[in-house]
Amino acid sequence: MTITPADRLSTVSEYYFSRKLKEVAQLNAEGRDIISLAIGSPDMPPSQQTIDRLAAVASLPNAHGYQPTVGTPELRTAMSRFYQRWYGVELDPATEIQPLIGSKEGILHVTLAFCNPGDRVLVPNPGYPTYTSLSRILGCEVVPYDLTEANGWMPDFQQLEKLCEQGVKLMWTNYPHMPTGAPASRSLYERLVRFAKDHGMVIVNDNPYSFILNEGEHLSILQVPGAKDCCIEFNSMSKSHNMPGWRVGMLATNATFVQWILKIKSNIDSGTFRALQLAAADAYDNSEEWHRQANVEVYRPRRRIAEQIMTQLGCTFDPQQTGMFLWGRIPDTYQDVEQLTERVLHECRVFITPGFIFGTNGARYIRISLCAKDDKMQQALLRIKDVFN
Repeated sequence: MTITPADRLSTVSEYYFSRKLKEVAQLNAEGRDIISLAIGSPDMPPSQQTIDRLAAVASLPNAHGYQPTVGTPELRTAMSRFYQRWYGVELDPATEIQPLIGSKEGILHVTLAFCNPGDRVLVPNPGYPTYTSLSRILGCEVVPYDLTEANGWMPDFQQLEKLCEQGVKLMWTNYPHMPTGAPASRSLYERLVRFAKDHGMVIVNDNPYSFILNEGEHLSILQVPGAKDCCIEFNSMSKSHNMPGWRVGMLATNATFVQWILKIKSNIDSGTFRALQLAAADAYDNSEEWHRQANVEVYRPRRRIAEQIMTQLGCTFDPQQTGMFLWGRIPDTYQDVEQLTERVLHECRVFITPGFIFGTNGARYIRISLCAKDDKMQQALLRIKDVFN
């Protein structure tokens, strides 16, 4: 008897970091002491009030039962309050918000709710790989749209018009952009909303980085009048609240879209542990001082070290980029990006990310994460200086 996997497995490969971290673990087991500057996993804890609330609720004897898939009223209300406070966007907590077990889950559920097999989905190149991989797994036709350094990593709307001639169901956007750090702008969001309405499509904007190294205005696509009619926005606590392992995120849109997505979600998973939800609700009320310290003051000195690493490697970068990564172009002397990143890994014992994993337009770039303590980043810089001098 021969057992074969589903055909969809042939459309994707194992996630790059899942595969590469096995190699890094083996190198560490051999005593190589690899410093990882690859993953965007915040290394600092959530606010103390968040941890205290988690412990307090978890100790209650009646807090361990199943929870509603729609999320607790406390969490939805906190999410609504968070959007009003930081973005100036009014959301009905009962009908226009859906808590998520992280944005990856949201990508799955939104695609299932809106797309039939064969529907065309626009994904950014470069961009978060899960937009592409989950679309393929679910049988959609992935249509990459170019983001280039020459265009400031912004969409080329002339290209988008041509790509939409055969019809498009969903478009994924992500600003502030990962991996390039290109910031959001009100004018971009306004143009995206017009574009979505003109083409009868849904735009999903993934917005987890608007607090990182940002002391100015926090932008949301939902600030644009009429955006709820055709847009969905994801937001995650992983980056802005130092809660990547908690798996708490949200989406916001109109009530009809929320119900469609809930119909999918309620058939796939159940509500998150009550203590997590109530602690997350408290975290949404973190003070401005906490956000300034955690999202700006922690990352600012790390960013300066990352810039020194980029310069030492001969890479060029835009100093205006935001977010918890630094994106840089490698020298033309390298045949490909892995010629550089593999040398950095094996000779310098520092793990950085090759840009090709984000799409073909990232093939000549590297990404450095700021999610390592200052002393580790400084040590990584010294190791690189010893080899690239």
